[in-house]
Amino acid sequence: MTRRLAVVSAGLSTPSSTRLLADRISDAVRSQVGARGEDLTVSPIEVRELAIGLATTMSTAGLPVAAVEEARTVVERADGLVAVTPVFAAGYSGLFKMFFDTFDPHALAGKPVLIAATAGTPRHSLVLDHAMRPLFTWFGSVVVPTGVFAATEDFGAPEEATGLGRRITRAASELAGLVVATPDAVAGFTPGDPAEVDDTDTPLSVTSFSDLLRGHDGTR
Repeated sequence: MTRRLAVVSAGLSTPSSTRLLADRISDAVRSQVGARGEDLTVSPIEVRELAIGLATTMSTAGLPVAAVEEARTVVERADGLVAVTPVFAAGYSGLFKMFFDTFDPHALAGKPVLIAATAGTPRHSLVLDHAMRPLFTWFGSVVVPTGVFAATEDFGAPEEATGLGRRITRAASELAGLVVATPDAVAGFTPGDPAEVDDTDTPLSVTSFSDLLRGHDGTR
């Protein structure tokens, strides 16, 4: 079976360290999905290329722009998402946020997401848990436990010195496991499931307040 992975990269330059990190992660996810016996189609989305369309969309009360609609559809239909942003002023970039502001609040519910970020120094690494993870949690997405942060010094440095490759592999493995998993509903928990318990005719037993206090000596 072929799975679909959307990779959103919000780097502003060409070439971009953000895109470089996104490519390394998507290659790792493809390898991990392949190790599980399935294929993966990767669809990269450069948010920088959507800047004008995003500005139009946001300033015209959601007037559809073809390029933005296409990118949004790719993300919504994907089995998994990799979201990578550069860090500005201790947070994700404005273009990154603007892109996800165009989504319906329920569009990414349940979607497996791997978050990653790049910055000049390691002191910005908290952006993963203080900004990106809350954003996708609000959407109801399933964010993998391992986020990937890469500072400038991580690129080109020996792997044993940075551990970046190990973090990428671990995060990619977590995402691949969710992407290839087939969700099985538990009987009784799916709306409309015949096994759902109907207790409308069951009398409700309520313990009175006096019975709850019976035997209480007032010392505690």
